[in-house]
Amino acid sequence: MNTKPFSSGLSENAVTVTRVADRQWHALDDDLVVGRGYAEYRPDGRLFVSIDAWHDAAFNQLAEAMLAELSAPLYTVVDEADAELTAAWQRAGFTVRRREWEYAVPTDPRVTGLEAVLPPPGVTIVPAGQADEGLLRAVDRAIRDEVEATVGWRSMPAEVIPRPEGDTIVDPSKYAVAAAPDRYLGLIRVVTVNRPRIGLVAVRAGEQRRGIARALLTHALETLHRSGSAEAWTEVHESNRAASALFQGVGARPVSSNLELVR
Repeated sequence: MNTKPFSSGLSENAVTVTRVADRQWHALDDDLVVGRGYAEYRPDGRLFVSIDAWHDAAFNQLAEAMLAELSAPLYTVVDEADAELTAAWQRAGFTVRRREWEYAVPTDPRVTGLEAVLPPPGVTIVPAGQADEGLLRAVDRAIRDEVEATVGWRSMPAEVIPRPEGDTIVDPSKYAVAAAPDRYLGLIRVVTVNRPRIGLVAVRAGEQRRGIARALLTHALETLHRSGSAEAWTEVHESNRAASALFQGVGARPVSSNLELVR
């Protein structure tokens, strides 16, 4: 986790940085750990860095040591409200690559207005845990190929759950799908750890603008509401107007924004 640095009387010369493990560094002041740096590969192959330090001097020294050893491009994510931390990374040569909004999404159909929403004719919603795994993987791959051929999958919300090489379906039981008689047309993934998170809503390109995404969202939110969850959470890239409109249309409210920086 990135922690905001703040100015203090700590001298830059008083800090020494040591690599303590593979892609892990400590900043020391008289053998006292005053900062930690980390680097890890995300499932998409990109290398993300983070620094946890309470002093500008420790942050700067850690950043200098890490950047000297790690190959570009490097990425990091910060809360946009944390202007000091954003500025610290920018001093280290990082620039803003993308902005992602986090939304709180109500689940009560009386609030979302989704009480009477049904799938389009010929489409049924298959609940999570009941999808055919082969058809699920086929629609996931088709949608990913379509996205990659247009805006690029890296424009989608960052996916941080570890998965085996090449396996894009982390846990088939987390997906509900929109089904035609011979194939799946779209999917929605909901994962609950500390709180329900809608990680993905996607529909095949040729089937969009039919209300399928709205029907999938209706099903997921009603399921969460019945299980006692008042809200779900999701992240939307600021350029994804369709996704923003989908969630704002059900009463979702933006609660924060994150910046992805790259060097």
